[in-house]
Amino acid sequence: MAQAKFDLLDRAGKPVLSNTRTTTLSEFSPGGTGHGFPEFVRREFLEKSEHLSNDCIKISCDVIIPDDLRTEYRIIAASPRVSSIAVPPSDLDRHLGDLLEGKEGADVTFQVAGEAFSAHRFLLAARSRVFKAELLGAMKEGAATGVCVRVDDMLPQVFKALLHFVYTDSLPAMEEQEEAAMAQHLLEAADRYELPRLRLICEDKLCRHLDVSTAATTLVLAEQHHCRGLKKACIEFLASRHALEELMATDGFEHLVKSCPALVKEIMSKLAAR
Repeated sequence: MAQAKFDLLDRAGKPVLSNTRTTTLSEFSPGGTGHGFPEFVRREFLEKSEHLSNDCIKISCDVIIPDDLRTEYRIIAASPRVSSIAVPPSDLDRHLGDLLEGKEGADVTFQVAGEAFSAHRFLLAARSRVFKAELLGAMKEGAATGVCVRVDDMLPQVFKALLHFVYTDSLPAMEEQEEAAMAQHLLEAADRYELPRLRLICEDKLCRHLDVSTAATTLVLAEQHHCRGLKKACIEFLASRHALEELMATDGFEHLVKSCPALVKEIMSKLAAR
């Protein structure tokens, strides 16, 4: 049981009081014919009014349920149908991971610092615009024999982790002490191949591993790759006298001064404002 209230709206989205109609309390049911008004507003009125916008009008509809029926309605609505069918979680990542490991149907080989990695061009192209431009342009030539791509300036273990992410949308398992170093390398790879989710995952891991030994290099990395969140976290960490004094006793501070002197000024300004 409910009522329906219809309002003609002006250009500002407010109800036009002279064109409001409300039905009586009526029973709505599945398969019913519904309730409303065969005549709501005259065409002549609309054409002369200022409520038209690009020959269109807006009408709002409120469904009103009386207070004494709301509790009953909520109980019915909140009671989901019970099903005995157990739907397993998605295992697409496992299947694609097996495809990467098994190399069936692989049609591209990457040469990375003397190591070879087999992969599937269409999958890489679906995940990265950079891979798409790099690989699908060569699809006609060498389609039968496969394509070989040389990757410079990247460690083999980093490219292997990159492929794992592309196929499974997750990073491979690694020791905790490896995470910070790998995250730095993968952040550069994510920027290179335009993988925004991997980039954010790496930023998050680097934020969690910030300490005096990593803060300077991480800050430089954040500045080079325009990682605002990571840069802010590094500056917040270093803008304490204790952390800054420890950093100044390391080679990392000299690297920071030479690479990004403006960042040092930003840290000092932050420290002075506290």
